[in-house]
Amino acid sequence: MGALTPARGTKEPQQERSRATRLKLLEAAVSCLAERGWSGSTVSVVAERAGVSRGAAQHHFRTREDLFTAAVEHVAEKRQGAVKAVADNLPPAGSAARTRIVVEELVGLYTGPLFRAALHLWVAASDEDQLRERVTALEARVGRDAHRTALTLLDADEAVPGVRETVQGLLDMARGLGLANLLTDDSARRERVVEQWSALLDGELRGRAR
Repeated sequence: MGALTPARGTKEPQQERSRATRLKLLEAAVSCLAERGWSGSTVSVVAERAGVSRGAAQHHFRTREDLFTAAVEHVAEKRQGAVKAVADNLPPAGSAARTRIVVEELVGLYTGPLFRAALHLWVAASDEDQLRERVTALEARVGRDAHRTALTLLDADEAVPGVRETVQGLLDMARGLGLANLLTDDSARRERVVEQWSALLDGELRGRAR
């Protein structure tokens, strides 16, 4: 029995190293996609940025498409988790301060490197059949998660007529702000839009709740 202990002890560090390598590759892939676009992001480029060999990268991800869809999904889940964590420190439900914070956080989903990377992936998927199906499924899942999170954080009841469309309009607006931010620093205008949209959204949701 004693001989089994070193084997288990050896296996666990190997698994940890494997997870660490996978994480490095995922984060390097998102950075490359955001900075270089699809055409400039190869497995070799990602492996070099992650500090691993191309062989190690292909051990974890058999194809380029596997790597990049996994990378965008990974960071989407991380960002979504961060937004959900905001719920622990929000002002009381029904307050204008809560609505403002939630709108800011949701807009943040679409104005960072994740959105830029995802956009490059969408463009590539429009021309590459092997990517289209998986990216379409990924985007649908991310969109559903974002919608559910928005409802929860806003304390909004989707059963009330018009609430679903109102919240979806918020997410569509946030996506539009993300697109505007791709070419120029749109932070000043974005802050004004977020302030106005928060006030409108708060009035709309509270009015429908009465």
